[in-house]
Amino acid sequence: MDGGDGLSKRLFCFGLGFTARVLADRLAGQGWQIAGTTRDPAKAESLRRHGFDMHLFGRDHPLDDPQRALAGTTHVLHSIIPDLEGDPVADRHLEDLRALGGLEWLGWLGTTAVYGDRQGEWVDEDAVLTPGADRAQRRLAAERTWLASGLPAHLFRLAGIYGPGRNQVRDVLDGHARRIVKPGQVFSRIHVEDIATVLEASIARPRPGAVYNVCDDEPAPPQDVVAFAAELLGVEPPPALDYATATLSPMARSFYADNRRVRNDRIKAELGVRLAFPSYREGLRALLPVETAQLNGRPST
Repeated sequence: MDGGDGLSKRLFCFGLGFTARVLADRLAGQGWQIAGTTRDPAKAESLRRHGFDMHLFGRDHPLDDPQRALAGTTHVLHSIIPDLEGDPVADRHLEDLRALGGLEWLGWLGTTAVYGDRQGEWVDEDAVLTPGADRAQRRLAAERTWLASGLPAHLFRLAGIYGPGRNQVRDVLDGHARRIVKPGQVFSRIHVEDIATVLEASIARPRPGAVYNVCDDEPAPPQDVVAFAAELLGVEPPPALDYATATLSPMARSFYADNRRVRNDRIKAELGVRLAFPSYREGLRALLPVETAQLNGRPST
């Protein structure tokens, strides 16, 4: 990545969690300074030991000294989900971010759920946004807030995220996998490493106001992904369960309300991204040794 002098760059992550950590580790390896937030004091201390400048943050616990915490920040990654009141980062620290000198890039991690249900049809970044679920409507409201903020905002609409410890191979190993079948239903997904690749590419080629779908090349029925994970492990897949009669939590059932295929042409054409894991097959194959090593108590890589 052409990021210039890494020592002059500082990434601040509002929500330094599963996805942000992959980007943070990559950039730290290039000499960037890394800072961020968490709600968990123990996690903050662990990340400080890793060399990151960590701060506690939540709607009810804004940054203690935002000027000090954000000083020198050139890039901001925001992955905190909006709550019932709105976007906590915008509500608490939008003016602090506007006061920064030298902010080159701000990335907001959203969701493809803003497209709503398209009955399996394809959507791209220019599609009309018709979110159904309340949580998706809050994500859309946050998108609009950041686009109107006057900051160099870039929107990344993420498909279902998977990676080490969060994937169907792990679910099968843990005995938590369920093969729910709803005829015609597909989901798009994306490996966490490919998300970091897209973010790096955007940082290298900033275009404030840009919107990117971040997903792999193959929307697929969820039951097929579980079956493939079982095949990799050499075990029988869990039995197929009819969505109509399966016992699901309201949250789990709500995910099946939306059915769409998401195009990713823009990240390839505009950012030059080449996905390491263009489908769930490549992604799960790569995760197989990591998950089985962890199961057997060996260090994973």
